[in-house]
Amino acid sequence: MDCTEERTHLLDRRRGTLEGELRARVDSHLAECEACRREDAVDRALSLALHDRLPRRRAPQALRRSIERRIVGEPSRVSGSIRRTQMALFAAAAFVAAAAAAIVWWKPLGADPMLAEAVNDHLRIVYSDHPVEIESGGIHQVKPWFTGRLDFAPIVAFAGDEEFPLQGGAVAYFVDRKAATFIFKRHLHVITLLVFRSEGLPWPVLATHPLGGARAMLESSRGFQVLMWQKADLGYALVSDVDPADLQALAVKVAGGT
Repeated sequence: MDCTEERTHLLDRRRGTLEGELRARVDSHLAECEACRREDAVDRALSLALHDRLPRRRAPQALRRSIERRIVGEPSRVSGSIRRTQMALFAAAAFVAAAAAAIVWWKPLGADPMLAEAVNDHLRIVYSDHPVEIESGGIHQVKPWFTGRLDFAPIVAFAGDEEFPLQGGAVAYFVDRKAATFIFKRHLHVITLLVFRSEGLPWPVLATHPLGGARAMLESSRGFQVLMWQKADLGYALVSDVDPADLQALAVKVAGGT
């Protein structure tokens, strides 16, 4: 079992749903592979951090009352004990329905899987103890490091500058494929540039920002700005909590050399 296949089972392993021979194979791989152990630890820390930070809101009172009225309906002419039993059952059902409604209420409208993936990948970098696998000695040192570690050649000519110094690079995963990660800084902010093969991904239809011969999508999610675009057969995603104008300025520099 190689690292790519093994990492698809990490979440199920943490949930305790892997059994038998497959669980034994994954455990054996983790015991021997430091990179996968680190990936597992980062994902676990990310899950805990997101669990702690996500808001927990009750469904609006009016919504819960409306659901209760629809479930309970008009009281029937039955004995007091039967009515109390019915009301208890109705109340339990109303609680479950209200909880389900609350979950739907929390779901963000228009959530995009690629947008969520880009933010999650950025958070893995931010929360990692060792986000940089190759320290920057310039783009011409970082790019060759990816040779043999990816199944494509990342095209990034921007070498960093005083505004956006390049910190280094690392191999990450974007959805179901490997990605080259270039890490920049803007003052105290971390900016992640992910480069990956673009084919077969659910790219958003509306990409309205012109960017170096391409058109990019600029969205906000969980307090982070995300700029994504395609060029040739590669996809690019810039993610950070910097001001959108700063992110677009970096995107222009990156896209100008792709």
